[in-house]
Amino acid sequence: MRVANVAGRAALLTDGGWTDVERASGGRFPADPQQLFERWDEFRDWAESAPPGGDVELNPAALRSPAPSPRQVMAIGLNYRDHAGESGFAVPEHPPVFTKFVSSISGPYGDVVMPEGSVDWEVELVAVIGRKAWQVDEEHAWEHIAGLTIGQDLSERDKQLSGPVPQFSLGKSHPGFAPMGPFLVTPDEFDDPDNLELGCAIDGEEMQKGRTADLIFSVPVLIARLSAVLPLLPGDVIFTGTPAGVGLGRRPPRYLAEGEELVSYIEGIGEMRHRMIRN
Repeated sequence: MRVANVAGRAALLTDGGWTDVERASGGRFPADPQQLFERWDEFRDWAESAPPGGDVELNPAALRSPAPSPRQVMAIGLNYRDHAGESGFAVPEHPPVFTKFVSSISGPYGDVVMPEGSVDWEVELVAVIGRKAWQVDEEHAWEHIAGLTIGQDLSERDKQLSGPVPQFSLGKSHPGFAPMGPFLVTPDEFDDPDNLELGCAIDGEEMQKGRTADLIFSVPVLIARLSAVLPLLPGDVIFTGTPAGVGLGRRPPRYLAEGEELVSYIEGIGEMRHRMIRN
């Protein structure tokens, strides 16, 4: 199953094309994509026999984040061995966790206004919770995932690494610094949701390429570790980490520049495109 946020309205891909969820369900389900997660199991059951669609035009400019207003956004640092190495850190024994504030969420296409400083890229697999997870074991973790999407953990490194202690959350939460999309894809759509190719390029030059099979802490492990501490709520978002190839890890460091286009992709989900601009 594939779900999109088209100009703030939930859309479902059916045999006949994309259909508006609220209209097709006769108002049974809301137009707001975020509200679907509160009734995700019920929505999935309905979607299996949803009427053929075709009433929604999938204009890329209208696509928004499939999880536009989660209550919690969690992000995992150093979750690929090669990225830990390029960052000068040992492989962590426990997932390093920080947050990206909700106001940083944006859609899969469009412009990103860069603040002053050193703006870096980090392509990531994003997992969205579809069923409350509290003290869930790894074996049952995928049952709590609504779907997967692409994310960019954009980071202003000067702010992130400033001060007597790092400011991870602030440096990674400028407006537009958490783009997600273009679709939410349910785990059953993949041959193996634990082994997907992901990567990104700037103006056609490959910067990152990896596979989620190389995650130090897989999606099920992250669900188990996080839910052991706090409840994961329907619609919550987890950025799972980035492979090697970020700008900070290069010698010399290389950061995004005005006018450059950042293209991010994940196998089986699609791609995002963002143009870097300045005010």
